[in-house]
Amino acid sequence: MNLQEPHVFFVDDEPGIRRAAQRAMESSGMCVRVFSCGPDCLAALSQETCDVLITDVRIGGMDGMSLLREVKRRFPWLPTIIVTAYGDIPLAVTAIKTGAAEFIEKPLDRQELLSAIHKAMGTAARPNSNLQELLSDAELQVVRLILDGRTTREIANTLSRSARTIEAHRHNVMRKLGARNVAQLVQRANALGFGK
Repeated sequence: MNLQEPHVFFVDDEPGIRRAAQRAMESSGMCVRVFSCGPDCLAALSQETCDVLITDVRIGGMDGMSLLREVKRRFPWLPTIIVTAYGDIPLAVTAIKTGAAEFIEKPLDRQELLSAIHKAMGTAARPNSNLQELLSDAELQVVRLILDGRTTREIANTLSRSARTIEAHRHNVMRKLGARNVAQLVQRANALGFGK
């Protein structure tokens, strides 16, 4: 799999819509995971890479707006697109104020959806959170030293820890920030105001 493929999570409780959206996105070179409910999506977000989240407003277990709020709290850098068949201006305004990158009405138009995904990926929205809320104290120390350009061995020596412990912290930081490499880690840390 090409690591540059956008990883998209799509949440909708209607199987037909999930299949159609997945086909449309995969045919455009995207790696897509689909979910029927918010809690399953949140569990996967804690373990897997996601570049854009798309969620319907009306889904079982946790509505799309609740999912959006939780995503913005836990993964503030993640662009989220809200889709609905029941759109109105107040709902759209609320979604955007809550942190949605885009608001799209159903039925989904393939080109509009793909355009919204690319636009959302290009946004550099300021998150409402910071690293201190996301990472442990030990993980914060490791991030500071990574941002200073230190190697794992140098970080281990500085913090009087084993290289294996530092690697575990680094792995946790990358997972929590959804970063696949050090460049993304630096970008996400800066987006969260850590480099300021």
